[in-house]
Amino acid sequence: MKESKNKIKQILQNPEAMIRMYAVGAFPMADSKKKEINWYMPEIRTVIPLNNYRIPRSLKKFLANSDFIFKFDSKIKTVIKSCAERKETWISDELIKAYSRMENSGYIHSVETYIKNKLVGGLYGISYRGAFFGESMFSKIPQASKTALVKLIEHLNSKNFSLLDVQYTTPHLAMFGAKEISFTEYTKMLELAYKSDCVF
Repeated sequence: MKESKNKIKQILQNPEAMIRMYAVGAFPMADSKKKEINWYMPEIRTVIPLNNYRIPRSLKKFLANSDFIFKFDSKIKTVIKSCAERKETWISDELIKAYSRMENSGYIHSVETYIKNKLVGGLYGISYRGAFFGESMFSKIPQASKTALVKLIEHLNSKNFSLLDVQYTTPHLAMFGAKEISFTEYTKMLELAYKSDCVF
């Protein structure tokens, strides 16, 4: 999406403007080198069907025997910063500030994975009515982000969400049944999701 730098800055400083952009299917990313932020609406979108997802058998077995403890929304900003801690990242300092402004709005959420009270993985995203827009995840030890995604899927289903948008396909997400759809089909899923007033 072509927006002026001033317009983008205004949106980033306003949580309500941010959620309006997400609501039409857009999401922000910063250039990993220049740190310039743009909003994107790719013609092909990836979703994990909440009524037809997969959990790998090995991951189910791991979960049944793991010492992981999971929490929601207790360290949102820490999770976002942890997701940004990599060689190349689209999560710039300006985006971290923008997401932090959303904390009190009820739109931004995190799933955190702990072991012995230490945060070892997790993910964050944006919720709006019956849609959840997954943004990023991190893992400091094996399976910490994958199990957080399992807990997110279970949580969204328990709260009657109908859409889990994960933006782009990765091998990590494909094992959960992620599939690519056209933006036209994606828009129809958004419309359906917005008929439900879900609370995360």
